[in-house]
Amino acid sequence: MGKEGKEKYEEPSSDEEVDSSSDEVEASSDEEVEASSDDVEASSDDVEWSEDEGSSDNEKVEESDSSEDEVAPRNTVGDIPLMEWHKDEEHIGYDIKGRKIKKQPRKDKLASFIEGADDPKNWRKIYDEYNDEEIELTKDEIKIIQRVIAGRTPHGEVNPYEDYTDWFEYEDKGHPLSNAPEPKRRFIPSKWEQKRVANLVRKIRAGLIKVSDQQKEEEIITAYSLWGDDTDSVENKKRGGYIPAPKPKLPGHEEAYNPSVEYIPTAEEINSYDLMFEEDRPKFIPKKYLNYRSVPAYKNGVKEAFERCLDQYLCPRTRRKRINIDPESLKPKLPSRKDLRPYPTTCYLEYRGHMGPVNCISVDPSGQWLASGSTDGTARVWEIETGRCLKVWEVGEVARQICWNPSPDRPMLAVVLEYDVLLLNSGMGDIDIQTKMKELLHISEPGATEDAGDSKSAVTWIQHEKHDGIRMKHFKAVSSIEWHFKGDYFTTVVPSDILFPVNLEAVLVHQLSKKHSDMPFRKLPGIPVTAVFHPREKKFFVATKKFVQLYDLSKGQRIKKLETGVREISSISIHPGGENVIVGSKEGKMCWFDLELSTRPYKTLKAHSKDITRVTFHRTYPLFASASDDCTAYVFHSTVYSDLNQNPLIVPLEILHGHKPEHGRGVLDCKYHPRQPWLFTAGADSTIKLYCH
Repeated sequence: MGKEGKEKYEEPSSDEEVDSSSDEVEASSDEEVEASSDDVEASSDDVEWSEDEGSSDNEKVEESDSSEDEVAPRNTVGDIPLMEWHKDEEHIGYDIKGRKIKKQPRKDKLASFIEGADDPKNWRKIYDEYNDEEIELTKDEIKIIQRVIAGRTPHGEVNPYEDYTDWFEYEDKGHPLSNAPEPKRRFIPSKWEQKRVANLVRKIRAGLIKVSDQQKEEEIITAYSLWGDDTDSVENKKRGGYIPAPKPKLPGHEEAYNPSVEYIPTAEEINSYDLMFEEDRPKFIPKKYLNYRSVPAYKNGVKEAFERCLDQYLCPRTRRKRINIDPESLKPKLPSRKDLRPYPTTCYLEYRGHMGPVNCISVDPSGQWLASGSTDGTARVWEIETGRCLKVWEVGEVARQICWNPSPDRPMLAVVLEYDVLLLNSGMGDIDIQTKMKELLHISEPGATEDAGDSKSAVTWIQHEKHDGIRMKHFKAVSSIEWHFKGDYFTTVVPSDILFPVNLEAVLVHQLSKKHSDMPFRKLPGIPVTAVFHPREKKFFVATKKFVQLYDLSKGQRIKKLETGVREISSISIHPGGENVIVGSKEGKMCWFDLELSTRPYKTLKAHSKDITRVTFHRTYPLFASASDDCTAYVFHSTVYSDLNQNPLIVPLEILHGHKPEHGRGVLDCKYHPRQPWLFTAGADSTIKLYCH
């Protein structure tokens, strides 16, 4: 080359910069350029370089934005999964001349890691899986990648926010197109369009134009593959777990009219088919025919076609989860009854002496005496251990309820007759206790409750001379009586008439020391059945026919309303802890309420076939019982945990039999012994039974 050529290649070229060492390589002479071109020829399959002699020295080669245009890929196999198809081969593809491209030997991971740690430019290198070679990125390529990650244009010379160029040239450039104001017709409705619409409306009303209410959609017949798998279709994915209809096996060589010899079974194999079960026997036995015309009709063709149609029609298209559950696992895991002992199981003693059904019983706080009331007009006191009758009161009327005073210093009984309540001295205790009892049961002047405007008094306190006690006269029949746990207060329930369900004097609270009665509730929603004091707090439970109302006596307001969901409530009992309530109904159901949990029953137990007459809790043992007119008493185990996250444990233990039915009635009352796991039951057969463990 001449002098001009040497000066041309002595200048640094930006196209020939190499990023491996970040140093600029200069072409200093024509011979160096020719040497480099010879190396390129050897590495790129003898690609010849030609230079036009007539081209000017100042002419530059135009660069391309695509890396594929600069360097042609060596591998020509196309877009295929190389790792799968050439996994077991020694090559990864073929070059442009059809020669195999050998795989490079794999380096050890430890050696490659050490080599990469020593090489400061290792972070620029990436592995080209398609060509099986390692490529080192240049500075320009790294800058392009950084700009793409940052969300900018790949090339820095591109300005995405260039100024707007107005390509239209016109004389008056003050406004973009025209300075004329908007015409008025653009802001008012078109007169001709209005006439056109009115004309269409007249034709529709005249019936000249018929408008269908619902346009019919054209049915588009789409072609589909009969034997293809339509599981991944869009419509089937919307349905959920779609299962395609079962497809029969395609016919093979054995079903040809002239199959090969290896497909035709021998006579021994055909005879062995007869010994198989029908479901294991092959449905088709290959046979050989001379020509296609001699092949008979398939005898099971119609049957199999019909079964195929049934498969298409009846096959479930949705996967349903089938759960195999052992019936034994559905039973609640309850502890063994042996681990829950002691509890009453057998009848130990009977108390006989009443001439009529025993309506009520009660056990004194010491656990030595038992009181009972009957329809024969008597109230009796029994010694529990011996069954001996100690005292009999001739009250002259049916004793509906009887209740011991819970205070040990006041051994007295409250007996409910029809309209009266008798407070009787039981005669138990020493001389000092009897002296206090006589003073407590003495009334100098008759007293009456203050009325709410009614001319008739609610309760009258008078002295009962015959039995040396107190007689409390009510204006209506008394249904139940319950003592406060301190022994000074007690409550009586006077149900109102059906015609007048709202009665101001239905529930009364009496104070024994002051001989005073009070009406704490001015209005009750419903007819009251029974009322019970809370065993620990100043709360009061009132049970109507369908609901249980909980009142706070200190605030004088209702706290909760328990919804039982039964037809009619017959009795109620409060757990000694005060946080759980059990309710018995006249349809044989018991409802367990957790006051801290909800106002609805935690559990509803269907135990008896007839009305439940009484439910009761044990004071010290985790037991409760229920009595019914079906002549049975059920004993349950009930453990109430202090942990609020743990539900109470209720386990049925025993069914106690022994009473005989009289006039459709069975067991009328039941009470637990205050200290022992004993249960007393009173029946319509005039007997009282004691069940022990």
